[in-house]
Parts: sequence; C-alpha cells; structure tokens
Amino acid sequence: MNHIKTDICIIGGGSGGLSIAAGAVQMGAKVVLLEGHKMGGDCLNYGCVPSKALIASAKQAYAMGQGEPLGVAAAEPDVEYAKAKDHVADVIATIAPVDSVERFTGLGVEVIEEFGRFISKTEVQAGDTIITARRFVVATGSSPFVPPIDGLESVPYYTNENIFDLREKPKHLIIIGGGPIGLEMAQAHVRLGSKVTVIEGAKAFGRDDPEMAAIVLNKLRAEGVEIIEEAQAERISGTKKKVTVHTEKGDFTGSHLLMAVGRKVNIDKLDLDAGDIAYTRRGLTVGDDLRSTTNKRVYAAGDVAGGLQFTHVAGYHAGVLIRSMLFGLPSKQKTDHIPWATYTDPELAQVGLTEAQAEARHGASLEVVRFEYHHNDRAIAERKTTGLIKVMVVKGRPVGASIAGHLAGELIGMWALAIANKLKMSAIASTVLPYPTISEVNKRAAGAYFSPRLFESAMVKRVVGFVQRWLP
Repeated sequence: MNHIKTDICIIGGGSGGLSIAAGAVQMGAKVVLLEGHKMGGDCLNYGCVPSKALIASAKQAYAMGQGEPLGVAAAEPDVEYAKAKDHVADVIATIAPVDSVERFTGLGVEVIEEFGRFISKTEVQAGDTIITARRFVVATGSSPFVPPIDGLESVPYYTNENIFDLREKPKHLIIIGGGPIGLEMAQAHVRLGSKVTVIEGAKAFGRDDPEMAAIVLNKLRAEGVEIIEEAQAERISGTKKKVTVHTEKGDFTGSHLLMAVGRKVNIDKLDLDAGDIAYTRRGLTVGDDLRSTTNKRVYAAGDVAGGLQFTHVAGYHAGVLIRSMLFGLPSKQKTDHIPWATYTDPELAQVGLTEAQAEARHGASLEVVRFEYHHNDRAIAERKTTGLIKVMVVKGRPVGASIAGHLAGELIGMWALAIANKLKMSAIASTVLPYPTISEVNKRAAGAYFSPRLFESAMVKRVVGFVQRWLP
C-alpha cells in the first residue's frame, strides 16, 4: 500500500475539482486529485458540452427551412444523425485536453485515476494508495436520477450519459421529464427529424417563471414537440424499438426512451460515515463556507454541496474554497447572484428572484418592469421577435431578472453583474450599447423603470417648464 501526504486532496475531476486543483497548485499548495472515471466530469462528457453541440446541429437543420421571411427559399435539410453525433464527439475531443490528466500533471497536480473513499477522518484510499491531507474537497458531482417506475428495468432506455452515443436517429423519442435537459433534447431531436413526446408528471419548466416558460413551450409545441403535462409515468412496457409509457392520461409509444427526470448526487462510493461526514440525499451537510459541519477538514464543491446544480456554480465554489483554504480568509457562498439558462430556442434564463418569489419576499416594495422583444430593432431585423424580459426591482435595485427569447443566456449576464455588485437600475440605463443589438433589450427594460418617473411626473414637468421659461 502506498502512502501520500498532501495539503489538499480533491475527490472528483469535474469542473469544481479541476478549478480548485489548478488554482491551488499554481499558488504553491501540494495537491492530489482523484478521478475514477472521466476527467472533465459530467459537463464535458455527458452534459453541457455535448448537449450544446447537438443543439447547434439541430439549429442548423432548422434554419434551412426558415428562410422565407428573409427572402431565402426554404430547403429540406438532409440530416445525417450519425454525423451530428460525430460533431458532438469532435467538440468533446477538442475541449478534453484542457481537462486532461496530462495537463494537470504538467501543472504539478498528482493525479490518481481511481475512485476515492474515506477510511478515517484524515485519510482517503484510492486503489492501493492512502492519502493523508490537511484538507479534503469532495467534488464528485451528480448523475442521472432514474426513478423506480414499474417495468423500467425490463426495457432499454437512455439517460444523458449514453444518449450522445446513439448513432441511429430515433423514429419517435419518448422523454420522461419536462425540465431543461428533457426539453433541450426534445427540441434538438424534433429539429433533426425525430417525432418527440415529452411526458411530465407536473408542469414543464416547473421551476421557472410560468409566463416565461409558456413562451418557450408554445414555440416547442409549434415545432412539433408533443408535451404532456401532469401525466405521471405509472408503468413502462415494451421491447427494443417499441417502448410504451403508461400514464393516467393515456399510453404513449415510441421507438426510444430517454429518462430526464432529475439528478442525484454521487456520494455512494465515498463511505462518508467513515470520515465522520454528515450528509443527506442532497449531498454533504455544509455551511455557507462549504465546510462540513462534522469534519472540519472536509469541504464540498459543486452538486454535492447540496444547492444549485450547474457547472458554473461548481466553478464559483472553487473560488470560494481557494480563498478560505489557501489564504485563510473568511469566504462564503451566496446564491442570489447565480444565473442559469436553458438553451432551447428561444432560450430561457433567470437570475435572482422570479416575480412570484420577489412578491412573496418584498410585497408592496416590488416593482416589475417589462420589455418585449418585438420592440427591439435587431430582433425585428432577424425575425427573432418572440420574447420578453421582466426585471424585479426593489428601491431602485434589481433583485431578479427573467428572460425568454433570443440569446437570453447571454443577456442574463448583465443582470447577474448588477445583482452581484448591488448596482442600481441607473447603472444599466446609463450604459451606452451599440445599435442595433439584442443587448438593448436590457437597457430598454431599465428605461421602462425610469419612464414613468420622467414622463408621468408632474414635478418633472414643472421643473422643465420653469427652465424653458427662464433659461437664457
């Protein structure tokens, strides 16, 4: 048995673990990184990267049939599904070297390609190596949650971990789960030529603002995605190439089945009890400093920290932990400035409080300003006029923003910046943006906040009248 002593031992080579490893080792800490599966984690291999690559293929196919309003004759796309998957694989391969064992070894990180498990409060074992560390970071991420639906074990099904390996285009893809993963894949596949049915036990996009979600869902339905809501999957039957999902609203039969009902944190292999580490099914029990409440040597980053499950949150956690572990500075996570986006067309993005959440928290102090895409000149020029932005404002400061529309995932960044830095609406309104751009949607929303104060104020009109009469 080999024995290693180090400053920091990181379990998990996904976004959070890799960010901490790279930062810590370059600042002088000794770092051991354990990864028993694929470097880059879920995001690179099964999540963000492959899904956006497939969405890009689908967007290109869809665009070929949408040129008439722009004076370009529509053409039927000749989709080669297997080649679209080649594109996905190439994108992963292009990005992979940044997350590779070779790169991190070159930085000075000792990488052990084995799963790690706690054997005491101060030790982790990975293969035939025992690592003793001053600090441990658990960054093992999450994986698809597959619910115990009767009959599911007897039929073939896909999750986000193997759908990108599928080479044969599904004739009729049944998706259980109407959240971001399910609906992104639904639109991508219908654009690539599959028939798609989405079955959701509650409401599709149930965690998003209902008004904004409706904008996206209407577009998906218009493209041919069948979305069945409030239809719990009760039983599944069938064989290869013919799978039936039985619900209270009827039976739905397709050629392929994709399970996209949610995520579960990867903690089963860690033997957390041996490390005296408190946890729940949502992840490690940690404080705002991301430190274990029961073993002060242990920290969590990313999905296993029990909060928002996004790649960029794991990267944010890395910054929080580097400040505390390397410099001994008080450092705590916040969540009110964390944005997220769903990359359907139109996109759906959120930061801070939704309208309903803001009403519940701030009551009469809340003002909601709105601006619709069809008033934006660039959106008109590109025929991308379906969309809406809502900004929740309290005492002149944004506390939340919801966007459904073209490039919503890009636009939300300005509001994330404003909320993170406690900027006022005047900061957005006074920003000069190039014309014509979609980003003017943000500025016009800020303008909608000030317009009634300027144009409907009797005091303003009196002041202007006085100045016009007496100013030389």
